[in-house]
Amino acid sequence: MRREGTNLEEVRMEDVLCDYCHSSWTLDRPMIEGHHGSCICGTCLRTAYSAVHLGGCNDATDGQTSKCTMCLEERPDACFHSPAYPDAIICLRCIKMAAKALTRDPDSNWKPPTDSTTA
Repeated sequence: MRREGTNLEEVRMEDVLCDYCHSSWTLDRPMIEGHHGSCICGTCLRTAYSAVHLGGCNDATDGQTSKCTMCLEERPDACFHSPAYPDAIICLRCIKMAAKALTRDPDSNWKPPTDSTTA
Protein backbone atom coordinates (compact mmCIF):
# COMPACT_ATOMS: atom_id res chain seq x y z
CA MET A 1 0.00 0.00 0.00
CA ARG A 2 1.07 3.59 -0.38
CA ARG A 3 1.01 6.32 2.24
CA GLU A 4 -1.87 8.75 1.72
CA GLY A 5 -0.76 11.66 -0.45
CA THR A 6 2.07 9.74 -2.15
CA ASN A 7 3.25 11.31 -5.40
CA LEU A 8 2.87 8.31 -7.74
CA GLU A 9 5.36 9.91 -10.15
CA GLU A 10 8.04 9.85 -7.43
CA VAL A 11 7.38 7.10 -4.86
CA ARG A 12 9.97 7.03 -2.05
CA MET A 13 10.76 4.13 0.26
CA GLU A 14 8.94 5.75 3.18
CA ASP A 15 5.80 5.99 1.00
CA VAL A 16 5.58 2.18 0.71
CA LEU A 17 3.71 0.63 3.64
CA CYS A 18 3.13 -2.98 4.66
CA ASP A 19 -0.56 -3.83 4.30
CA TYR A 20 -0.32 -6.03 7.41
CA CYS A 21 1.33 -3.67 9.95
CA HIS A 22 1.49 -0.30 8.10
CA SER A 23 5.25 0.02 8.72
CA SER A 24 7.33 1.89 6.14
CA TRP A 25 9.79 0.16 3.85
CA THR A 26 13.37 0.68 5.06
CA LEU A 27 16.72 -0.85 4.21
CA ASP A 28 16.41 -3.19 7.19
CA ARG A 29 12.70 -3.96 6.56
CA PRO A 30 12.48 -5.78 3.20
CA MET A 31 9.18 -5.76 1.34
CA ILE A 32 7.52 -7.93 -1.26
CA GLU A 33 4.98 -6.34 -3.57
CA GLY A 34 1.83 -8.07 -4.74
CA HIS A 35 -0.83 -6.90 -7.17
CA HIS A 36 -2.00 -3.28 -7.30
CA GLY A 37 0.67 -2.07 -4.86
CA SER A 38 -0.09 -4.42 -1.99
CA CYS A 39 2.99 -5.14 0.14
CA ILE A 40 4.10 -7.38 2.98
CA CYS A 41 7.20 -6.71 5.05
CA GLY A 42 9.67 -9.38 6.12
CA THR A 43 8.48 -9.21 9.73
CA CYS A 44 4.83 -9.85 8.87
CA LEU A 45 5.84 -12.51 6.35
CA ARG A 46 7.80 -14.30 9.09
CA THR A 47 4.69 -14.24 11.33
CA ALA A 48 2.42 -15.46 8.51
CA TYR A 49 4.90 -18.18 7.53
CA SER A 50 5.12 -19.43 11.12
CA ALA A 51 1.37 -19.38 11.68
CA VAL A 52 0.18 -20.86 8.40
CA HIS A 53 2.99 -22.79 6.73
CA LEU A 54 4.68 -24.19 9.84
CA GLY A 55 1.88 -23.99 12.38
CA GLY A 56 -0.84 -25.43 10.19
CA CYS A 57 -3.21 -22.59 11.07
CA ASN A 58 -6.16 -22.83 8.73
CA ASP A 59 -9.02 -20.44 9.27
CA ALA A 60 -10.59 -21.33 5.92
CA THR A 61 -13.40 -23.56 7.12
CA ASP A 62 -16.61 -24.99 5.69
CA GLY A 63 -15.52 -24.22 2.15
CA GLN A 64 -15.38 -20.47 2.78
CA THR A 65 -12.88 -18.47 0.80
CA SER A 66 -10.84 -15.41 1.66
CA LYS A 67 -9.64 -12.78 -0.80
CA CYS A 68 -5.86 -12.55 -0.61
CA THR A 69 -4.57 -8.97 -0.42
CA MET A 70 -1.43 -9.93 -2.34
CA CYS A 71 -2.79 -11.92 -5.32
CA LEU A 72 -6.38 -10.59 -5.18
CA GLU A 73 -7.75 -14.11 -5.64
CA GLU A 74 -10.48 -15.80 -3.64
CA ARG A 75 -8.57 -18.65 -1.99
CA PRO A 76 -10.08 -21.63 -0.12
CA ASP A 77 -6.73 -22.65 1.39
CA ALA A 78 -5.08 -21.61 4.64
CA CYS A 79 -4.46 -17.91 5.04
CA PHE A 80 -3.11 -15.36 7.51
CA HIS A 81 -5.23 -12.47 8.75
CA SER A 82 -3.30 -9.52 10.13
CA PRO A 83 -4.10 -9.11 13.82
CA ALA A 84 -3.85 -5.32 13.45
CA TYR A 85 -5.72 -5.02 10.12
CA PRO A 86 -8.09 -8.02 9.73
CA ASP A 87 -8.94 -7.13 6.12
CA ALA A 88 -5.27 -7.72 5.21
CA ILE A 89 -5.10 -11.41 4.28
CA ILE A 90 -2.34 -13.45 2.66
CA CYS A 91 -2.92 -16.95 1.28
CA LEU A 92 -0.54 -19.87 1.76
CA ARG A 93 0.51 -19.77 -1.90
CA CYS A 94 1.54 -16.10 -1.61
CA ILE A 95 3.29 -16.77 1.72
CA LYS A 96 5.41 -19.46 0.05
CA MET A 97 6.16 -17.35 -3.05
CA ALA A 98 7.08 -14.26 -0.99
CA ALA A 99 9.31 -16.34 1.31
CA LYS A 100 11.10 -17.84 -1.67
CA ALA A 101 11.62 -14.41 -3.27
CA LEU A 102 12.95 -12.78 -0.08
CA THR A 103 15.23 -15.76 0.63
CA ARG A 104 16.75 -15.43 -2.86
CA ASP A 105 17.38 -11.69 -2.45
CA PRO A 106 20.87 -11.35 -0.94
CA ASP A 107 20.20 -7.73 0.04
CA SER A 108 17.24 -8.69 2.24
CA ASN A 109 19.17 -11.09 4.50
CA TRP A 110 15.75 -12.70 5.16
CA LYS A 111 15.46 -16.32 6.21
CA PRO A 112 12.20 -18.19 6.86
CA PRO A 113 11.57 -19.44 10.37
CA THR A 114 12.31 -23.11 10.87
CA ASP A 115 9.53 -23.99 13.31
CA SER A 116 6.36 -22.44 14.76
CA THR A 117 8.24 -21.11 17.81
CA THR A 118 10.36 -18.79 15.65
CA ALA A 119 8.20 -15.79 14.83
